[in-house]
Amino acid sequence: MRCVALGDSLRSSGRAEAEATKPPQRHPAVVDGFPVYAVAVRQSNRDVSVAGRQEPLPVPGRRIGMRSVTRRWRRATVLITVGLALAAGSAACSADSHSSARSLSGGTAAKAPAAPDGGGNANSKVQVGGNAQAVVPAGKPGSLPTLSRDIIYTGSITVRVNNVDAAAGQLEGLAAAAGGFVGGDTRDLNAGQSTATLVLRIPAEKFGGILDAIGKQLGGHEIARKVSTEDVTDKAIDLDARIRSQQASVDRVRALLAKAESLTDITTIESQLTQREADLESMQAQKRNLNDLTTLSTITVSLLGPEAAVAKPKPKPASGFWPGLKHGWHAFLGALQVLLLILGAVLPFAVVIGVPVLAVLWLRRRRRATRAAVPAPAPETPAV
Repeated sequence: MRCVALGDSLRSSGRAEAEATKPPQRHPAVVDGFPVYAVAVRQSNRDVSVAGRQEPLPVPGRRIGMRSVTRRWRRATVLITVGLALAAGSAACSADSHSSARSLSGGTAAKAPAAPDGGGNANSKVQVGGNAQAVVPAGKPGSLPTLSRDIIYTGSITVRVNNVDAAAGQLEGLAAAAGGFVGGDTRDLNAGQSTATLVLRIPAEKFGGILDAIGKQLGGHEIARKVSTEDVTDKAIDLDARIRSQQASVDRVRALLAKAESLTDITTIESQLTQREADLESMQAQKRNLNDLTTLSTITVSLLGPEAAVAKPKPKPASGFWPGLKHGWHAFLGALQVLLLILGAVLPFAVVIGVPVLAVLWLRRRRRATRAAVPAPAPETPAV
């Protein structure tokens, strides 16, 4: 028991000595929610307190320093500067746009082309072709002209008249007076059932007027009319660009041909030049055709006599199950008719050739049967 008590006393004394030698735990003061300690700076080999007061120490995991503050101020300064610059630029642009709009509205009013006489129409007519002009609304002197467009006008009209031949002659005179010509003329004169079809090529700017005059001046009854337009401006621009590029290519090849010395080079360059000139001529032909279509519109006039029947348009094919079944049944009947037709065509030849063949086969079979019916001779018995 004494030994146990002695051990306990030794342990307690050792703990007391350890507690005595342990440095006292410092509890920092709390200022504004941050623990602070006394910070000393060594200057001239001695400790001097900073500004004679305790400074807050940074909390572990959170670094606060002059660098982060400086960076934040720099970012804020840059953002403010950029914002001010953008605001100044937008204000200047808006002022320039207002001034330019005023100058354009004031200058284009004097330069806008005068609209042709339209008899009170809201818009001026469109000139189409190589020198096509844009549509400029009448009564708006301050409006800006748009880009020119290349448009192909195509129309057709059907008129019933008393005298088809006389009406066709009037159409020829009408086309000539408008500066156009008759591109096609087909007539079928058969008393009251006469018909005629004329293709008129009329300047594009007179397309609408001539189309209206056909129904009025012929003294007939207009039955049908159809007008269609096609804008080929993009195609014309593309052709112009390709022609310029191809022409420059041809000029370069010609320059190379002029400098060539060897026979091989001359032959090769001439081959390339021929191919490129052919492509250039093809493009120029397409451009001429396009200019012709845009400069002169096409009007197809159908003249009908008093008793001539009007050609009905073809109905659109029906779709669905029952129309498909109907077409299939008609196809089956058509195939059956074809088979019967083939059988009828082959039957005469089969009779002419088949009867002799059958007769020959019958005779052969009969001969074979006769030979089989004749008994064979009995064998002779020898004499005893």
